[in-house]
Amino acid sequence: MRIGIAVKPGLVEARDTLVGVERWLRDHAVEAVWTEEAADLLPPGPRTVVTRATLPGDLGVLLVLGGDGTLLALAKAIAEAGSNVPLLAVNFGSLGFLTEITRPEIFASLEAVIEGRATHDERMMLRAVATRREAVTTHLALNDIVFTRTALSRMIDLDVSVGDQFVTSVKADGLIVASPTGSTAYNLAAGGPIVHPAMDALVLTPIASHTLTNRPIVIPAEREVRVKSTGTNAGNVYVTFDGQTGFEMQEGDEVAISRAPRPLRLVRASARSYFEVLRQKLKWNER
Repeated sequence: MRIGIAVKPGLVEARDTLVGVERWLRDHAVEAVWTEEAADLLPPGPRTVVTRATLPGDLGVLLVLGGDGTLLALAKAIAEAGSNVPLLAVNFGSLGFLTEITRPEIFASLEAVIEGRATHDERMMLRAVATRREAVTTHLALNDIVFTRTALSRMIDLDVSVGDQFVTSVKADGLIVASPTGSTAYNLAAGGPIVHPAMDALVLTPIASHTLTNRPIVIPAEREVRVKSTGTNAGNVYVTFDGQTGFEMQEGDEVAISRAPRPLRLVRASARSYFEVLRQKLKWNER
């Protein structure tokens, strides 16, 4: 088995953990492939080092040390490479809804992967096709695709359709189109619902809607969501993909969002269920 190791750039506090991981993999005769950011934190020595973009190759698992943002970046790289490699994400961030495996659980989780005992969650990815006149670009995201106003815009107008049916004109500070995994990210902060990651659905959540009757809605994932910037503020809309990349929309631009053809595979922490993670992160049952 070949295991890839990626880390948040400059994550100095992960240095001792990386040294321990390298020693553990060597003792278990497992080949390691390191990203440049991870190798930079290790003492000099012979090892296989690749760029993050070329990492999701022939790997049994990809070990990621960082926060949810680091995981999102690696999820994008895996999806763009058309890879099916599972992610084993270890939390070095703050909240860590996605990077749920703790530091003391690293070696037990690696052992479970090597021995074939690890369980995986399949998480829906989002695919966005942006059209500007004749130009078409494709973007992939795990959590959400967010339309927000630029600094000079007070409110934006967005026409939203689902399939071939017009839904509504959103007058708000923005709009979130989230996957079930992304329902506990920006969507949750904006008042949207929590959706179990096993659900095959998309969530549409307005951000600070100027129409009180505009409320979040959950729709089937097989229906394509089309968002077009309209009105006097048509040129003051910025769209982002997992907060990693984005661009400023122009009048007439349209973004069509659907379920990506391939899901992301996440190695589960065997000791905790999804609901236990929610209780820990959201402090349910605490007064």
